[in-house]
Amino acid sequence: MTVRALFAVAGLVLALTLGNGGAQAQGYPDRLIKLVAPFPAGGVVDVLARKLGDELSKSLGQTVIIENRPGAGGNIGADAVAKSAPDGYTLLMTSPGIQSINQFLYKTMPFSPETAFEPISLVADMPMLVVLAGKHNFKTLKDFIDAAKAQPDGFTFGSPGFGSTGHLGMELLAYTAGIKVRHTAYRGAAPAVNDLLGGHIDAVVDNPPTVVNQILAGKLNPLAVANMKRLPVLPNVPSSTEAGLPDFRISSWFGLMAPAKTPAAIIDRLQKEVAKAVAQPAMRKFESDTGIVLVGGTSAEFDALIKSEREKYSNLIAKAKIEMPN
Repeated sequence: MTVRALFAVAGLVLALTLGNGGAQAQGYPDRLIKLVAPFPAGGVVDVLARKLGDELSKSLGQTVIIENRPGAGGNIGADAVAKSAPDGYTLLMTSPGIQSINQFLYKTMPFSPETAFEPISLVADMPMLVVLAGKHNFKTLKDFIDAAKAQPDGFTFGSPGFGSTGHLGMELLAYTAGIKVRHTAYRGAAPAVNDLLGGHIDAVVDNPPTVVNQILAGKLNPLAVANMKRLPVLPNVPSSTEAGLPDFRISSWFGLMAPAKTPAAIIDRLQKEVAKAVAQPAMRKFESDTGIVLVGGTSAEFDALIKSEREKYSNLIAKAKIEMPN
């Protein structure tokens, strides 16, 4: 075969390959889409996935079902998606733990966060809140820090689980402020907040949707938002910058991902649909009611966030000497 003939064959193969990918994207979607929420039903990830799924079902013209596959800090559900066909019909509602934390805590991971997924879009960002039990009448974050310094290990905090953003949020506060607090890991946010309401633990660092109703009802004592800005839903709660800890910034963010090697055209289509979805009235009401911040940004922006978060959490886990319990 001549060189010219070889080039002709190579060109034909490339054209067929590109054409097949284009055809896949052009006809997408033509059947049901599964969105995996790798945490228990009723939690923030589940509720957000269902809200987003409702909007995507309308705009895509295909049903989006939510499948809860909790366990191992989100790793079980994420692994199922990572091993799915890269065709846009199995998606993941991901979190900081899956993409930026677990790899620095677990001895082994069932997948590589760096290579197993294609980022689609950051759906929501939630600056976290430092919240105390109602029995504590500290007026400021500084008051709580001063008391914790006077009583090393005298205060307890709860989290939705070891390695969760709620856990590492309080660890970041403790490391930044130079205090020690005792950690209790729960199986989800709800039992931790229930014990906080009962006064069995002293504090949590948690997502606004989990605690905002109890705060507004006067049952919990919020001290700060772990961000540069206040939350519109809680305008009287100062930011961590205003509270004197500008380096204490942490949020729970959630985004949409697909298995690695999903065609770029499908990723692009889904990113545009997410951007449209978060602008819909039902989603905006959800935002104003809960304190969640809807985003709908580009794939490149989401990828950059994940990488920066990996660096932050790897440094925190190393410096604070956080180790997974046996």
